[in-house]
Amino acid sequence: MKKVERVLIKIIIVQFIFLFLTQLFFHQLNVLPQVKQLTKYEGVNENTFTEILETFQGN
Repeated sequence: MKKVERVLIKIIIVQFIFLFLTQLFFHQLNVLPQVKQLTKYEGVNENTFTEILETFQGN
């Protein structure tokens, strides 16, 4: 069982590293400008946390 757990932990670490590098590659290095434009249209990169808080405090 320990061997399986070690393998799973290694897989999780490798997946996290690939996720981080991919995000860095696409968004920070501006490799695909269409992806960055798409996130602006979806509103993913905007700070809408205060609006959500205002909505909850208003009720």
